[in-house]
Amino acid sequence: MKNSVENYKEIKGWGIDADPLNEPTYPMKNKEAEGNAALWERPIQQQPSVEILHSNERPNLSAVFGETIPPQGLSGALRRYAFKYSESRYRHWLPLLLADRINEIEGIVQDIKDGKFPNLVAERGWKARWQFGKKKILKDAAIGIGIGLAAYVLLKSKANK
Repeated sequence: MKNSVENYKEIKGWGIDADPLNEPTYPMKNKEAEGNAALWERPIQQQPSVEILHSNERPNLSAVFGETIPPQGLSGALRRYAFKYSESRYRHWLPLLLADRINEIEGIVQDIKDGKFPNLVAERGWKARWQFGKKKILKDAAIGIGIGLAAYVLLKSKANK
């Protein structure tokens, strides 16, 4: 396909706003007639007391943000890495997903360090899963056990050689 200006003109609706005399938003853009009056004032900028990660595509912080849990540990390092890249890249989103999972494990370890053993059955919803999805749980367990046994046998046979 030839990529030229003529090809774009064949697209229905292309260039519909190219004529400034026929632009429906023109009255809204006429700031001189309105006296540059805004209908709202920007809220006072919240001052950060912890490290706040934000998109590199938007250099300033949001007016208001949460700061209950600052980035820390391995999950925090992954988040810092992720925010170096554009939101349009997998290098941004995949590390954030991984950081969430790692943060969950870090939280469990921290609870155990603090002397509070978490009730994983209740917190993870395993009781409801067992009540409403026994077949899936048993199937997943069988698959997990099968993979574990296969890995064990494979490693054991390599160790004996």
